[in-house]
Order: sequence, then C-alpha cells, then structure tokens
Amino acid sequence: MAGAHGDWLPAVCRTARNAGAEILEVYRQDFEVEYKQDKSPVTIADLRADQLITSELGELTPDIPVLSEEDAPNRPAAERAGWTTYWLVDPLDGTKGFIRKNDFFTVNIALIENHRPVLGVVFVPATNRLYYAAQTLGAFVQNGEAEPRAIRVRDTAREKPVIAVSREHINQPTRKLIEQLGEHELIRADSSIKCCLVAEGSADLYLRVGPTCEWDTGASQCIVEEAGGRLTDCADRPLRYNTKESLINPSFVAYSPASPDWRRYVEDQ
Repeated sequence: MAGAHGDWLPAVCRTARNAGAEILEVYRQDFEVEYKQDKSPVTIADLRADQLITSELGELTPDIPVLSEEDAPNRPAAERAGWTTYWLVDPLDGTKGFIRKNDFFTVNIALIENHRPVLGVVFVPATNRLYYAAQTLGAFVQNGEAEPRAIRVRDTAREKPVIAVSREHINQPTRKLIEQLGEHELIRADSSIKCCLVAEGSADLYLRVGPTCEWDTGASQCIVEEAGGRLTDCADRPLRYNTKESLINPSFVAYSPASPDWRRYVEDQ
C-alpha cells in the first residue's frame, strides 16, 4: 500500500480542485444555510463537494471506504472498527467563514492507515492554493498554475515567534496560553490553513484549545509532519484516528522546531 501514496496524489489533488470549483460556484451566488442536529451550519456547497469527492475517491480506490463529515453519522464505530485504511474528508472546512464570504475555507482529504495520516491534500479554493504531502515524499505547495515547491517548517527561532490564530475568534483558554508564551506576533487565518502556515514556515505555532473533529486535522497533520513539524495532543503525542467511538479530537498543537516551548503551559488542558 505504501508505494501507492505518491501514485494517488495527483488524482487526489485533482479531486480537491474539482470540489473547490463546485464550492466556488455556490460561493459566488446567494445560497441558503441549513443547520445539522449539532447546530453546525451546512450549505449546498458542502453537499455538492462531498458528493463529488466521495464519487471520485470511489472510482480511484473502490475498495477503500470514505469517511466524510457529511456522512459520519451513518458510519457507526462498529463499522469503522474494521477499517485499517480509509479516506477522511472534510469537503468544506470553514463553513462559517464560507457563509461570511471571508475566503478562508478549504477542502481537506486525507488517507488514514493504521490510525495515522499518510497522505494529505488541503486546497484553498478562493486563492487557488494547494498544499499536499504523502508519507516519505515531503510536503509541497502550489499557487495557481505555478510549479509546486517543497515546503519546510521553520527550524530557527525568530526574535518574536509567529503564532497562527483564528481570524474570527480566539477562545479564552487559547488566549491565556498565547499570552504565557511571551512576546509574539499573530497571523490570522481560519480552517486548516492555520496548520499549513506552520508547515510552510509562515507561522511557528498553532494552538487549538477546544474540540475539533478528526476530518479537520487529518490532511493538515500529514502536511505538517512531512514538512518537518509535529501536530500533537497536549501531551506531545501525535493525533491518532478512528481509535474510539467519538470522532472528536483533543486539544492540539501544530508546531515547528523553532516554536516557543508551549509544553509547560498546557499540562492541565
């Protein structure tokens, strides 16, 4: 299976771009917002992107199941327990920002093997920016139709570390942790873009205190790790996937070797 990761990357990148085109078609017009049982918003763009990704991944790898945010309620833990390999998809990460038309939303596609991400693609439709990685192959970014370039996390400390935070909201526990890290600069983004900023060296650290779901982090974790960084829980253990009934992540940190020492401040998280 490992040798197939690189072979699948071009097709998965195309699928992410195709889903992004579906999303932008909706984004440029008026659209209705509905709400799921958990009160999170959903639009026709989420559903159209989900349908396209599920279909194209099904054609690419008919024997590998797809776990998508939009289909997760129909995939009970008893079914998922038998999966050693599966696709993990957030067809539109950052739906709230999409609704506010802030451009900071992404398409996230990850391949999970034995509870770890081994391939990740993050596409930013509004800016036509594509991040991708596969285990042992490195991490890359492509702006529009330009040639892709390899990316690495920052490995030397800045005078003021750069911390990625949400554009719209920083909760109080996160704010408190950031303040404890000392003098710093902030860079604002939403969705999985924040992790990708760490991967490309634009930011040194992204702290997320509070719940997220596994499809929010699978793709970007692979990208951060292949770029030389880490994405871990607050005990510095890499996030693992499909290990329990719930698909909720713990609080997590994406960081580079040049990031400030955050560990001493998060013991109680």
